[in-house]
Amino acid sequence: MTQITEDRETRLKRLKMRSMRRGIKEMDLILMAYADNRMADLDAPALDLYEALLEENDHDLYQWVSGQAPTPSQYLDLVTDIAKDLNFKK
Repeated sequence: MTQITEDRETRLKRLKMRSMRRGIKEMDLILMAYADNRMADLDAPALDLYEALLEENDHDLYQWVSGQAPTPSQYLDLVTDIAKDLNFKK
């Protein structure tokens, strides 16, 4: 199996597209805004974590970002940052 590496610009574009093509419209809007405002500033490990977050269920993500359910510890800082970016109280 050949592993294809992508440059940073390509990765950012891919993650931005995944941020706006979610299962529910609320998460499209939330993650697209975050991607537009903050993703370019993330380093490689933070992008890895963001990419892992994108694999999570939209209904869970919405509850975490809106404070309706506790966020798993590995995502807490990132989800708090996303919520702050949207002016949600976390």
